[in-house]
Amino acid sequence: MNSQSRTIHGPGDPFASTHWSVILAAGQEESEPEAAQAALAQLCQTYWAPLYTFVRRRGHSPDDAEDLTQSFFVYLLEDKIYLRADSGKGKFRSFLLTCLKDRLADARDYKQALKRGGGRDLLPLNEAQVEEAESLFQTHGGSEVSPNEDRLFERTWAETLVAAALNRTSAHYRDEDKKKLFEELKVFVTGGTSPLPTYSDLAERLSVPASSLRSEVTRLRARYREGLRAEVRQTVESEAEVAGELRELLRVLSSG
Repeated sequence: MNSQSRTIHGPGDPFASTHWSVILAAGQEESEPEAAQAALAQLCQTYWAPLYTFVRRRGHSPDDAEDLTQSFFVYLLEDKIYLRADSGKGKFRSFLLTCLKDRLADARDYKQALKRGGGRDLLPLNEAQVEEAESLFQTHGGSEVSPNEDRLFERTWAETLVAAALNRTSAHYRDEDKKKLFEELKVFVTGGTSPLPTYSDLAERLSVPASSLRSEVTRLRARYREGLRAEVRQTVESEAEVAGELRELLRVLSSG
């Protein structure tokens, strides 16, 4: 295992250090910049969609918003802006949003950012990622009565973490060759406007006892909570902050 992996994850404990704490340590000690860049690159993937929707809400086209967002992350990585991070001044997402606002305030940066393709290899993107970000914008920020860009950023942040947690959970079921079971039961953690299916209906559809389904739903909810906690864990400095951040995430999601 290389030094970057040990610094980010810690031997024997995948959450011994968070991505955010690694970045903070690099800023305070100016040490292990490679580990900090690796951690930041992973967090950029989490925050790409929220910042993209922020830029879109400011009136930029999808193509321009994609370039502005991508250029911003390249700027963070290449210019080592993360060295300025200070946990005493707020959470990681607040740090990112403040940096983006400062970056967009400079008209010269606009022109530079709109040069298609510059620096994209530093933060690989795929079409699915861009389409998902645009879909989130259309869902929550595409109308005249949609929330302002700061609230839209928060909403997209919350939904992005939820989606990542679901992906983590789904991976467990794929590894166990239970993908169909997950697809049938995930409504018990995702919710929705439709009533939840009854255990008897699901039991008949899946050809399993209803009592087994109750146990499976309990297990699914536990795995999902673990996955969500793991995603949140990487965006704060310490384990002590996770509970508060989960409460904030719930508040954002319940605010509509």
